[in-house]
Amino acid sequence: MHVTGEVWLITIAAMVVILAVDLLIIGRRPHEPSMKECGIAIGVFSGLAVLFGLAIWYLSGPRYAAEFFAGWLTEYSLSIDNLFIFVLIMANLRVPRQLQQFALMVGIVLALIFRGIFIAIGAAAIARFSWVFFLFGAFLIYTAVKLYLDYRAKHSEGDDDVENALMRWVRRVFPATEEYHGTSLTVVENGKRLITPMLIVIVALGSTDLLFALDSIPAIFGLTREPYLVFAANVFALMGLRQLYFLIGGLLQRLVYLSVGLSFILAFIGVKLVLHAMHEYHLDSPLGFSGELPIWVSLSVILVTLLVTTAASLMKSGREARAVARENSGPSGE
Repeated sequence: MHVTGEVWLITIAAMVVILAVDLLIIGRRPHEPSMKECGIAIGVFSGLAVLFGLAIWYLSGPRYAAEFFAGWLTEYSLSIDNLFIFVLIMANLRVPRQLQQFALMVGIVLALIFRGIFIAIGAAAIARFSWVFFLFGAFLIYTAVKLYLDYRAKHSEGDDDVENALMRWVRRVFPATEEYHGTSLTVVENGKRLITPMLIVIVALGSTDLLFALDSIPAIFGLTREPYLVFAANVFALMGLRQLYFLIGGLLQRLVYLSVGLSFILAFIGVKLVLHAMHEYHLDSPLGFSGELPIWVSLSVILVTLLVTTAASLMKSGREARAVARENSGPSGE
């Protein structure tokens, strides 16, 4: 796929303009978006992603379009999984609802910066060293196993601790105010400069985004080797994410099997990368497979996994809700 420098510049400029307008609006008027506002924004951003994929199909062929759609769906699913952590961070730090949109937007900008850096590093490494596919594949398989074990631990122990070492260090080193001061990160009280809880929220979201970037970039490079498609898929996956946070805040708790589905997808891509690396080094796989899966197979696996995961999650949540309703109505019916 040949992408000229002009196309790169136009694409980046368009993405920056969209995000900048969004950021300026939020910065001037922090608020909790309505359901209508969220629905319109998500529909527009999703429509733009589909139009972009169709444009890739028209200009470069179905293979690259399928790679974009597979990457976009995977990154979007991983980003939705991020929302579970974001919900916990916002709850634990007691962020006012009208300020949460600002915090999410800053977190998304930080995610774009981190992912841009990792995309550049990953593309350069892949171009020079084929053994990187072994590293990426092994890391994704490890991440898949860890994600599944974390899911089991979360549901068995109910661990909601989201503080990491960076957050604890900030709390320990920098004196902070008890109350939020709008979107301000620092304030002066009694002649002394103090940080606000909003800065701690930004640190929490930024460090979380950094950890998730370590997972998402190897995953998408397992679906496409084109840095342009990797970049576009990541940006489109992050667009509308903060509106999605408000739109399906309750639904997130019902997607109980999302982590299981994502762990399967990451494991699948990890194995795919390892097989590809073996093919690059002319090593026969144990099953005699050539190591090159068609992109339509990857796209099908991702789509089916997400559909099954969503359906199973909603069915389980529905059963639990009905069971709770029966328990609550039992004493009154006697």
